[in-house]
Amino acid sequence: MSDTESGGKPSIAGVFGPSGTVETFLGLPKVATSDLEASGAKAAVLGVPCATPYAATGLYAAKAPKAMRESAAIEAAATHHFDFDRMAPAVPLGPDGKPLIVDCGDLDYDAEDHAANRARISKAVSDILAAGAVPIVLGGDDSSGIPILQGYADDAAENGPLTVLQIDAHIDWRDEVNGERFGLSSPMRRASEMEWVTGMVQVGARAVGSARPSDYEDAVAWGVNFITAAMLHRDGIRAVVDAIPDGSRVFVNFDLDGLDPSVAPGVIGPSPGGLFMHQALAILNGVAEKARIAGFCLVEFAPDLDRDGQSAHCAYRLSALAAAIAAEGALQAAS
Repeated sequence: MSDTESGGKPSIAGVFGPSGTVETFLGLPKVATSDLEASGAKAAVLGVPCATPYAATGLYAAKAPKAMRESAAIEAAATHHFDFDRMAPAVPLGPDGKPLIVDCGDLDYDAEDHAANRARISKAVSDILAAGAVPIVLGGDDSSGIPILQGYADDAAENGPLTVLQIDAHIDWRDEVNGERFGLSSPMRRASEMEWVTGMVQVGARAVGSARPSDYEDAVAWGVNFITAAMLHRDGIRAVVDAIPDGSRVFVNFDLDGLDPSVAPGVIGPSPGGLFMHQALAILNGVAEKARIAGFCLVEFAPDLDRDGQSAHCAYRLSALAAAIAAEGALQAAS
């Protein structure tokens, strides 16, 4: 990348050092899932453009993985620099001096064959886990979390169940919408039906979404610990961290509309009163202090609705922090 962005806009990229053409997330090595185990990587970035988008919304997030990689490219030459979001070098290295994070590229998708999309996503996630790495998924429409979590079936049988931490303006507990049971309003309902999901903490709910009173009641009856946006702002992030079981394996489903729209406007369901970046980053760090991040996905980023790359920057920073935390956690667990 040059010292200026396309169109001649000023950029700080040149301060970090020459990086040339950057095609992968943070310029990290590109590794096929079939070669992942041999690479020694402990976290694998995977682009998932869509799973089961509703006809009414279209493929609003299909460009998200590309936009997040492009936003991350500015720091490609600075992965060895100090990252103050985690108080350590930006990308952790293994004993061999190689990055513990790699990029497995983007999955193909079919705008019409949603079942094939879901199967493709689940297999890729399962392959990453089987290779000993943590999936870090750049999504993708909100429904992507369903097949991602389905990909944990074999891993959970060997390594234990998951606690799902969802950060979202909406609770996603609809059983179906117009006959579709795998769409954007249903990820947490479907997750609750997976035997390897034994706990759920949902953070950031506010205003009005697709949930009916019965959906909320079903979630409470299942055992969801709800920490609304109002509760978070009142009580602080400690309320979230305290809700995570000690020593658990946590899958983080981060819907970008969990952030306040003043921070990340590029979403289809903006709702005032959301989280700010410092809160979201502190939650990830806080959870990692008492549990292991066993997976992360960033969904609902709609690049066409972004303003000056603001949402893309937030989305990639969250994903980069999650990847670094997860990689170090996986390395420690393996040693």
